[in-house]
Amino acid sequence: MLKMFTTQLTGVLKRIEEKEEFSFEDGARLLAQAPAGDGSIYIFGAQEMKAVAFEAINGAEPLHSAKVLNETDTDGLTDADRVLLFTRLATDLEALELARKLHEKMIPFVAVSTVIEPSEGDLSQLADVHIDLRLKKGLLPDDVGNRYGYPSAIAALFVYHGLKFTIDEILAEYEE
Repeated sequence: MLKMFTTQLTGVLKRIEEKEEFSFEDGARLLAQAPAGDGSIYIFGAQEMKAVAFEAINGAEPLHSAKVLNETDTDGLTDADRVLLFTRLATDLEALELARKLHEKMIPFVAVSTVIEPSEGDLSQLADVHIDLRLKKGLLPDDVGNRYGYPSAIAALFVYHGLKFTIDEILAEYEE
């Protein structure tokens, strides 16, 4: 099973890298505006996606100017700040509530989630930049036709690192 899971996971990560290439660039440029100016990059993770915020703040290579955001802390945000929002699905109610607050306050944000069916008002429509995790079902089949093995946090961490590498490159060029 582990070999099959690894193969399937590698395929998911490769699809994200290929299909979301421009969104990585656009998202990193948007987020890099905060540390290049007087702002911070606030990271919000719903449910298991809190792993991304922990990585950004406490990981071996923290993200420059990163802070954790919870959905009730939007009052202190300014137009110099940027938000990086992670959730499993683009229709997640908690994330949508936060996205609407950010939209109303005109705080630019990047959202990372899976779009099952594109719909008006989901995160892919509200965000300035959206990166689709492309995880519509589990990766492994069971004996009765169901699927399991849904590595949303792994995919989100992959996207986070891709954004971080690009942000770091942009900021290094900016400082030259």
